[in-house]
Amino acid sequence: MLEDFNSCTQSVSYKTDVCIIGAGAAGITLARELKRSGLDICLLESGGADHEPAVQDMAAGASVGYPYYPLEDARLRFFGGTTSIWGGRVAQLDRVDFDRRSWVPHSGWPFEKSVLAAYFARAQAKLQVAEVYGSDNMASQLAHTAQPFDTKLLRPAFWQFDEQSERFTIRRCSDLVRAPNVKILLHATVANIQANTSGSAITSVRIANLKGGTGTVAAKVFVLAAGGLENPRLLLASNDVQRSGLGNQHDLVGRFFAEHPRARGAHVHSDKMDQLLSMFPRLSRQGGHRYAALLRGSEALQEREGLLNTSFSLSVRQHPHDQLVLYKRIYRTLKEKLPPNRAGRSLWLLTRQASVRAREHLEPLLRWGSSQRRRKNVYVVVRAEQAPNPDSRVTLSGETDALGIPRINLDWRFSDIDKHTVSKLMSVFDGELRRCGFGHLDKSPWLANDGPTWETDPLISNHPIGGYHHIGTTRMAANAREGVVDADCRVHGLANLYVAGSSVFSTGGWANPTLTILALALRLAGEIETAVARPAPAIDAARTKPVSAKRTSRTGATPAKVSTPRS
Repeated sequence: MLEDFNSCTQSVSYKTDVCIIGAGAAGITLARELKRSGLDICLLESGGADHEPAVQDMAAGASVGYPYYPLEDARLRFFGGTTSIWGGRVAQLDRVDFDRRSWVPHSGWPFEKSVLAAYFARAQAKLQVAEVYGSDNMASQLAHTAQPFDTKLLRPAFWQFDEQSERFTIRRCSDLVRAPNVKILLHATVANIQANTSGSAITSVRIANLKGGTGTVAAKVFVLAAGGLENPRLLLASNDVQRSGLGNQHDLVGRFFAEHPRARGAHVHSDKMDQLLSMFPRLSRQGGHRYAALLRGSEALQEREGLLNTSFSLSVRQHPHDQLVLYKRIYRTLKEKLPPNRAGRSLWLLTRQASVRAREHLEPLLRWGSSQRRRKNVYVVVRAEQAPNPDSRVTLSGETDALGIPRINLDWRFSDIDKHTVSKLMSVFDGELRRCGFGHLDKSPWLANDGPTWETDPLISNHPIGGYHHIGTTRMAANAREGVVDADCRVHGLANLYVAGSSVFSTGGWANPTLTILALALRLAGEIETAVARPAPAIDAARTKPVSAKRTSRTGATPAKVSTPRS
């Protein structure tokens, strides 16, 4: 059932089994998985079915650390979330990403990759991509052209691409809209998560809209799936019982913010450029699926040299400080300047699809011509893993949004190992190019010892700062002194509050997070079914007194109280 909470201008109450806060990839996947269980589900979305400037403004905040994208643009606030403009990159995290690495402080998930193996397979099926098993053996699965580089140093890695645009928008979620046990509330912004007096469980969430309507949603289980910026924001702002915020007894909520930062690693010099570039196809098809190739340091190299699991590829790029070429200026205007409503997204998608088709058919020729015309301006493009850094964090600011919710400050910071990893990888790649007779590299100047910790290059990528991936701010750990949620994604110390999405990642690897977000959501569904069946935690009745009032429903009826009791 789909309902627009904007129709409410007074106060109402809802009751359900599971309340999911946030209708992005994580929340939608979880709702889809749970709807088959027979549980009643309420899926809350702050926005509507499309982009609205007034709603999007509630995502605004201040970037007070390393320069980042404007926060009001960093996530989309409507049903489907930022996946509405997702490029479709699909990759598994590697085994090493889950390991506790002695050279990477705060690394290690509370379980091995094998725990997610079946869920990765199911997530890949849902995205209609081929079932693959990670970059460790994907080269043989794809019959990838053999590379001459020493696999004890450098290993190939791959992306797949989800070809379905706007997979999670509301027009593609009719199964949820029609489901009798699912209530979708649009324009229902969660303003507070209410704990019982002992702070051991959640009793309800308070919701509001921009038209003056308010309400409460009571449930047996709550799931926070609002993204890596909003998840810590809501936990920190919900501080009327636990003064430092929910789940924040050890000052960890909002810490360890990480991205997949981009950088220009080196300039490539080679008289065999066409052969070298053919080893790194940006686009290739096998079995009807689209792939792209890159390189990363081997596990042995990472351990020996103290490196992160960072990846890189080769691309024809403009030289540093050149003027952005016309077609890229047009693309960025369509991607970043037009409002991300359906019309704007459609125009951007058409542009992207045309670019993909052109590259698939013309890439070898374009690469040769471009490299000749621009005097072989081929560069190493870095897509980095960022080390967990407790000083890189999200905090509340003194400002509030239109609903009175504190806005955030993002203090994004880098660690020495981030730069060290890129510098060493470029040295190793240079050595392999020379050994194999393919040329050599000139490292980017910022990698010098007296250079900055990191350098963003606006000409290196359509998303030059990072991938818009918000990782680690409610990180997973076996105990509350190391993380915010446990191995089941339950907030430490709270019996019925869970978190979904990339904010629970302990480390992020090089891979885009979407596939892992889906795999974790599928796994979480089973845990929630078990949790709902457990005896309810003790609840302070004074804090769950329902607020009810007449309102107008989507169909025109005017019930005094709206509830979805489990049958």
